[in-house]
Amino acid sequence: MRAGVIVFPGSNCDRDLAEGFKAAGADVTMVWHKDTALPSGLDIVGIPGGFSFGDYLRCGAIAAQSPISKAVVDFAEKGGHVLGICNGFQVLCETGLLPGVLMRNAGLRFVCRQERLEVATENSAFTGRYKLDEEITIPIAHHDGNFSADADLVAQLEAEDRVAFRYLDNPNGSAGDIAGILSENRRVLGLMPHPERAVSDAQGNSDGMRVFTSLTEALVAA
Repeated sequence: MRAGVIVFPGSNCDRDLAEGFKAAGADVTMVWHKDTALPSGLDIVGIPGGFSFGDYLRCGAIAAQSPISKAVVDFAEKGGHVLGICNGFQVLCETGLLPGVLMRNAGLRFVCRQERLEVATENSAFTGRYKLDEEITIPIAHHDGNFSADADLVAQLEAEDRVAFRYLDNPNGSAGDIAGILSENRRVLGLMPHPERAVSDAQGNSDGMRVFTSLTEALVAA
């Protein structure tokens, strides 16, 4: 598996994401936001957490206009796999690759803690190693993680089995307790919790590692 990790000014989880991919056996290339094209032969693009462009204007909005973001959109529209975590989820929504918007947490506070999640689908390249309804623990660290969508969009995501993970103790007010969603073709995942911070026992648990091993297995089998 070949992975590219996008780096924006203000990204601070890019190395962690690269290490998550590497732990699953991926060959990783770091890609600067001013590049206009992705490296050839990529299987997956990762957009990391952090504070791209200082979260000015609106979280992810400026990053979505970076030269590399057009290449990521083209990659996704041609069937490539994309994983956006935390700020990466915000960027994916701002590019239009995922629906909805990430707003300020309902409590208006930055939240950083271990969070219990429920696996909402097994049917994706990102969740194949999990069991449906399994409870896992993944860290969160965000100020604008409130997934906002109207009732019709939430119902559509539920009906199409596009909710990937749900919060068991909703920390931010997200509609439908949604922690992560899939694109229509199920090849793009936006996720607020940080699986790359839970890939080994040295980090406290390894529940996030299966996001990366699921991808490896799915892409090798493809």
